[in-house]
Amino acid sequence: MRVLGIETSCDETGIAIYDDQTGLLSHELYSQVKLHADYGGVVPELASRDHVRKIIPLIQKALQDADSRPEDIDGVAYTQGPGLVGALLVGSSVGRSLAFAWNKPAIGVHHMEGHLLAPMLDEPAPTFPFVALLVSGGHSMMVKVSGIGRYEMLGESLDDAAGEAFDKTAKLLGLDYPGGPLLAKLATKGDPKRFRFPRPMTDRPGLDFSFSGLKTFAANTIREHGLEEQTKADIARAFEDAVVDTLCIKCRRALEETGLDRLVIAGGVSANQTLREQLEKLMQKRGGKVFYPRPEFCTDNGAMIAYAGLKRLQAGERAGMDAKARPRWPLEELTPV
Repeated sequence: MRVLGIETSCDETGIAIYDDQTGLLSHELYSQVKLHADYGGVVPELASRDHVRKIIPLIQKALQDADSRPEDIDGVAYTQGPGLVGALLVGSSVGRSLAFAWNKPAIGVHHMEGHLLAPMLDEPAPTFPFVALLVSGGHSMMVKVSGIGRYEMLGESLDDAAGEAFDKTAKLLGLDYPGGPLLAKLATKGDPKRFRFPRPMTDRPGLDFSFSGLKTFAANTIREHGLEEQTKADIARAFEDAVVDTLCIKCRRALEETGLDRLVIAGGVSANQTLREQLEKLMQKRGGKVFYPRPEFCTDNGAMIAYAGLKRLQAGERAGMDAKARPRWPLEELTPV
């Protein structure tokens, strides 16, 4: 089966074609970072309009790169939610329309399920069951994954997601948008011993997250010590260390509670090199293994949507004739495959 995947949940237009026999055939991604940089964050209306401009040319390019014609496509998968409603409507409308015009089945994909399954795009792929840490600009959650659609929420963020906290703290440090990667780069120059930030919600049981307090702690540290260049680097290092340590502590707890020895990290923050290194050390000590997508599949992309959609289409699931968008969509509502 060959599936066209369409991702438009936020500020990246991702298109891909995935074949269950030969793997990923094409992968196109357009980022709106420059469009939103002047505003310091994503402007939903501008995001939707830019998806409208880019989506058809990217689909045409993906088909060309995959040496495929519409008649070669066996199904169309599009992100149905969660995300920005206007952006979602662009992808779902185009995806459903193409499926109708080509007389092919369509399926709406849960954005976070796409991230959960993104490590399956490469070898070696994790086998079920495993614990998954999903960390991005909009979500921080710990999930026990027993199979596709078989998800148990173990913990989630009570306020800012990890990626959101990175971006907000980067803004306090005077870094450009998106600030997360720039903060991580600055942290490499920081003194790890100068400042120590708290590890939120690690002094009590449970697997929930809270990162808004770290942003406040950073703001107070900046107010007290200023923004001299080395101080900025030292604060960035302290902030990154606090987030990484917190995520590692929660992962260890989740593995202990579930008795599993396989860990998947996915989402934009999973590209953070310090986080990867620390989780590698954690899993080596435990005699387990950690899996994560290659960097281009950590952020939003069409490949993960094509793969997740293929699995559900193979199981016989089909979307209706409407093109609904679900800006809020609990992961637990998904049906097992």
